[in-house]
Amino acid sequence: MLPRVADSLSFLYLDIVRIHQDDTGVCAEVTSERRGTETVYLPTAALSCVLLGPGTSITARALATFARHGTTVLITGTGGVRCYAATLLDSLTTTWLEHQTRAWADDTRRLAVATAMYEKRFGPGTVPAGANFDQLRGFEGQRVKALYQLLARQYKIGRFRRAYDPDSWDTQDPVNLALSSANTCLYGIVHAAILALGCSPALGFVHNGNQQAFVYDIADLYKADLTIPLAFSLHNSPDPEATARRSFRDGLRLFKLLPRIVTDIQTLLAPVTPPTSLTPKSNS
Repeated sequence: MLPRVADSLSFLYLDIVRIHQDDTGVCAEVTSERRGTETVYLPTAALSCVLLGPGTSITARALATFARHGTTVLITGTGGVRCYAATLLDSLTTTWLEHQTRAWADDTRRLAVATAMYEKRFGPGTVPAGANFDQLRGFEGQRVKALYQLLARQYKIGRFRRAYDPDSWDTQDPVNLALSSANTCLYGIVHAAILALGCSPALGFVHNGNQQAFVYDIADLYKADLTIPLAFSLHNSPDPEATARRSFRDGLRLFKLLPRIVTDIQTLLAPVTPPTSLTPKSNS
């Protein structure tokens, strides 16, 4: 009964199409000058989540069919980034929300999840015994700054300081612009995956006090692989924001991000304990 979000057909992204219901099923009409109007039927029963991008229209009958099959519908930006709205179905399981809530509400389990997130990023055994939340945040900040310094030396851009200032957006350097743009895309995809699992974006383990706290927690797992190196590689780009978005989407195909997000969330919230090996007692 759990949503198979990590399966190959669990996420489908559509844009510039008309989705409607006919006598056979739900279909997407795609119109182009070269090939005219083509109709593609959607395997609604095999989909856990549909992401509707710009230029998409959908009829009430088609939405009703998605609801009947338990398919979550997300309204997103181009390429699946930036989740603007979502349908949360009554039939969506609360199993993973319950796992998240129990772990979040218990201080010991919450610290254990935060520790597991840190070690997923930086390796097993990197958290000293007895470390608390403030110490974890400090360790994380030191390691990210070290990564910034390493990449700054690699690309020979001198000293780098992370800055995010919406009021002075145009005055920021290309690396900061590219990093902010790519991170926004990453947050959108993580947000979509969290909703598809039925979890709450607001119940974070490292971050708190924000409706996107859990989104930031999970997104942090992938920044060192996806967004940070990409941003530094665009230090000379004349249009770092747009280039970062395009390059980020291209990289997702190789990284297989959506299945990885689902697996990581499920592993963090409900870690599987290996069975204990029982040694037969000796007859002597």
